[in-house]
Amino acid sequence: MLYLQRLKDLREDRDLYQSDIAKLLKTTQPQYSKYETGEREIPVRHLITLADFYHTSTDYILGRTQNKAPYPKTGKK
Repeated sequence: MLYLQRLKDLREDRDLYQSDIAKLLKTTQPQYSKYETGEREIPVRHLITLADFYHTSTDYILGRTQNKAPYPKTGKK
């Protein structure tokens, strides 16, 4: 699954550890590790947080596009 590799690559491209991202997501390192290995599905709220953090789109993380650029903000939450 492409998104598993994208999660890892985005993290490693910034020289971050799983524990760094776990803190961002307010979860534990073992839990985050399960997202990267596919043992658990990543919750949508975490996916959105990561897309914002990495300045990309959720579609890029999920492998639905090769375009890393984030979508323009709509102003809605």
